This record gives sequence, C-alpha cells and structure tokens, in this order.
Amino acid sequence: MDATLIRQLVWLDYRLALVFIALIPFGMSIWAFRGGNEAIKRSLLLYWRVASLVLITIYLAIGSLGISFISGIVAALLIVLALWFWQDLNEDIAASRKSLKSVYLGWRWATTIYCLLSAVFRLLFSNCAFVKIEQIGDICPIWFEPPLSFSNLFHNGVPVENLAFIGAVGGIVYVLYLFFFLAFSLPKTGRIAFRD
Repeated sequence: MDATLIRQLVWLDYRLALVFIALIPFGMSIWAFRGGNEAIKRSLLLYWRVASLVLITIYLAIGSLGISFISGIVAALLIVLALWFWQDLNEDIAASRKSLKSVYLGWRWATTIYCLLSAVFRLLFSNCAFVKIEQIGDICPIWFEPPLSFSNLFHNGVPVENLAFIGAVGGIVYVLYLFFFLAFSLPKTGRIAFRD
C-alpha cells in the first residue's frame, strides 16, 4: 500500500478512537452519573477499566515500542468484549427506560464496529511489532506519528523515554490486574458484573 494512504488511514483511526473511545463515553459517563442511570453507569465504569489499555498503548507508541501494535489490537478486542459480556448489565440496560439508553446502545454498536475494523487494520501491520529498529522501513513509523503529536501537545518537553516508561509500567499493572481478574474473579462471578 501507498505510504500516503496508510498515513491517512492511521490518522483516521486515531481520530475515530478519540471520538468513539474517549469523547462519547466521557459525555455519556457524565450523563449517567447526573441522570442516575445505574446500569449504564456501571457498564461505563467497567468500560473505562478496559479502555485504559488504549492510553497505555499510546504511551508505548510515543516511545516507538513495537509492543504497542499488539496492545492496540488487544485493547480493541477487549473493549468489544467488555461492552457485550456482562449478562446482568445487558439485562438491566435492556429494561431501562431512560433517554440515555438509546444513545448508549447506538454508541455500543458503533464502537463495536469501529473496534473490530481497527483491530483488523492494525493486524495487517502487526509484523511491525517484531521488526528490529534498524529494519523498520517507512510504513511502521507512520503508526507512531499520532502518539508523538499527542505527546507534543500534552507533554511538551518531557523525554519520550520517560513517557514510554510510564506506558510500560502501566502495561505491567494492566496485565497483572487482568491476570488476577481472569484467574480469581471471573471463575467466581461468571458473566455477572456486580453481585448484590
């Protein structure tokens, strides 16, 4: 593929992520907390725990770390899973009659489609995670341009190595928490997110 087209698609992917993974759920979180919609509020709290891997991925990509290609794919798939997995939340949301419900359901479908397409697109470039820095070529560094722009906007003057370190520590904590959840919490609760 042409590098110019890939650059446009990568930037589009990051812009869509900003809309679907950050801005819309942030607005819905405020709406849910102010409106008292408990089911959607709980669903969004779980969503933010999972979606934090996207921010970790950005910090890893700021340092041009290849693992960011893999964590980006995993983040997209975990977000889809988190939006649909919880049986009790899905039932409570379906029974809800609040106006936020239709916005939430539309966002959930749109985010699911976006995340699956993003994961497939990122999968096409997953080999970049395993290429040595001296053999990286012209295409793989394109993926680091949006995170570096984010870094310049929010962390101007902070060395990229420090930001990558923050991403690496965040990634380790995330993996440990995920392992704990899969090994201990999930077998006890199954598809029930919150027990009374």
